Amino acid sequence: MHSAGYADADIEWSENCGPPTSPEAFARETIFVICNSGMKNTVARGIFNRVCGALARGESARAVFNHPGKARAIDDIWGRREEYFTGFLAAADALEYCASIPWIGGITKYHLAKNFGAQVAKPDVHLQRLAALEDSTPQALCERLAQERGFKVATVDVLLWRACAVGIIDSRTGAIHVPQQRAAAN
Repeated sequence: MHSAGYADADIEWSENCGPPTSPEAFARETIFVICNSGMKNTVARGIFNRVCGALARGESARAVFNHPGKARAIDDIWGRREEYFTGFLAAADALEYCASIPWIGGITKYHLAKNFGAQVAKPDVHLQRLAALEDSTPQALCERLAQERGFKVATVDVLLWRACAVGIIDSRTGAIHVPQQRAAAN
């Protein structure tokens, strides 16, 4: 992961995640998670940037995002960002509050809560497969590795997801594939 250029940035970002500090920060992170849902991160990032540009110009997300359900949810979240932000800060259970937000569901609530500093593992397909290899759950797997390595649970989640997403770990088998440039150095 280091040689592929991911680990340091992912660790720094994840170890420093915390609750949103403004309604705008809350809305932007929520919108990012919605854009990311069901898409490759690289595709989602472009959509997110276009959506943020439209919102900054006072336009609807629908002007640049052809997913009616997600665009409607994004417009609602942006329009009511103060209310959602205040609700999040007052919530007794951040994970369940995240699930109450439009277009944030059973899996994406973990993604959003994690981005807001909660120590949870998002049970996405990669983490579910890896956990199943040791007859565990994504949360238990990440908790064990976090304790062993001295990272936050959410950081282990991000590192495992990234390693699977870029092909360093095969989530179906657990096999580790050494990146080309690293193999040449050995």
